[in-house]
Amino acid sequence: MSISTSDLERVIREAGSIALNHFKALKHIEITKKAPRDFVTEADVAVEAFLKKELTGRYPQFGFWGEESGKTENQSSRWVVDPIDGTHSFSKGQYFWSLSVALEIEGEMEFGAVYAPAFDDYYWAQKGQGAYKNGERIHVSSETNLADAMVSTGFACLRSYLTDNNLARFCRIAQVTAGQRRLGSAALDLCLVADAQVDAFWEQELNLYDVAAGALIAKEAGATVTDFKGNPGIFPKQILVTNGKVLDQILPLM
Repeated sequence: MSISTSDLERVIREAGSIALNHFKALKHIEITKKAPRDFVTEADVAVEAFLKKELTGRYPQFGFWGEESGKTENQSSRWVVDPIDGTHSFSKGQYFWSLSVALEIEGEMEFGAVYAPAFDDYYWAQKGQGAYKNGERIHVSSETNLADAMVSTGFACLRSYLTDNNLARFCRIAQVTAGQRRLGSAALDLCLVADAQVDAFWEQELNLYDVAAGALIAKEAGATVTDFKGNPGIFPKQILVTNGKVLDQILPLM
């Protein structure tokens, strides 16, 4: 595999600028629904179109899977892209949204980047080479006690009106942890675990493009990435990411 991480950063930051320009003009952009509680904006479409053009133009050997445009023919090696993760937050003028770009080759995540334009925070990782934020190496937290931990989650399951949802699980975990956050972008939540700002994150009923890049970044920063039973791997329908030190304490609560 031959990719230029510096070139990719330039492309992704430029895509972030496109998103940020739309964000600054929210009153004038169109916001629609793909499904109940599932929003899409002009920015989502414009950012994904730019990323698809740039990534497939630079690396034609890889296919493309984007949240808005779907899949190209080649899916064995592909870019996995969420142009704006946290569209509802974006549409409300909140800052917690991000662009997520991953490169998956034969089922393995080889590269991941998550960019939060409103904060100008760029997280990235390449398999086996560690995780970085704005050029500095990052690592998971050293917290060992779940009772003192800060955790983060989300409720994508409620958007789909599922009876197997996150409410009871959240109540169990909230009662035994020191702090809880629901920030609205799974991609960024995963980076916060990588950056030691959060000790654990879980969510259910997501898609691969929501978590592909962030999960690699977290793993390269030292995190455990499992399902709710502790099986290692990226499972978008049940994803649990921890600093590793509170995993055994949180698993029984899942």
